[in-house]
Amino acid sequence: MRFVLRRAQRLQYHFKVTSQHDYSQIQSTLAASHALADAAEAHGTLAGALCALVPYRLEDWLAEILPEGVGSASADPALQTLYDATVAALSERQMDFDLLIPAEDRPIEERTHALTAWCSGFLYGLGSNGAADPQRLPGDLGEIVRDLTEITRADVDATDTVEANESALAELVEFVRVGVQLVFDELEPLRERHMVPGHVLH
Repeated sequence: MRFVLRRAQRLQYHFKVTSQHDYSQIQSTLAASHALADAAEAHGTLAGALCALVPYRLEDWLAEILPEGVGSASADPALQTLYDATVAALSERQMDFDLLIPAEDRPIEERTHALTAWCSGFLYGLGSNGAADPQRLPGDLGEIVRDLTEITRADVDATDTVEANESALAELVEFVRVGVQLVFDELEPLRERHMVPGHVLH
């Protein structure tokens, strides 16, 4: 895997949380709606925007990822459920947050591409109010964002064994998962400064 983890050891790892959402189901839903992003990138965009903005509503997310905004997908329970669960997982801060990427039985090339797309979407969503500028983030947050930018260029290394690539991808997924939760937690003061009066993110 063409990426070197430089700061992953600073983050406290937990056992992987298995996503309750079916990647292929979300992908099919978005494809049927002619979405502007695939499932991984769309979920990354949602997570990034939730880190940066309050309020960030379901309709705001749909407006970003669908050509007609709310449109016909507004009633789709899969997208509503994914939105609600993502908000809850980040807000509850129990390390239950997980990335929406293909299952482990899919080819590693597909999963690696999905991870890079997820990170690209996250950086896009995080930049909604300029928060993605590493120079404006306190402490380790700027380093995490720079690492996420590097992960968008990750690829499977043909010179490595299957086991080595699988291990590297698993570490990257966990690094992103834990790092995103840290970004969400640490950016709470920024969100509060831009919060609409009377709105609570829950």
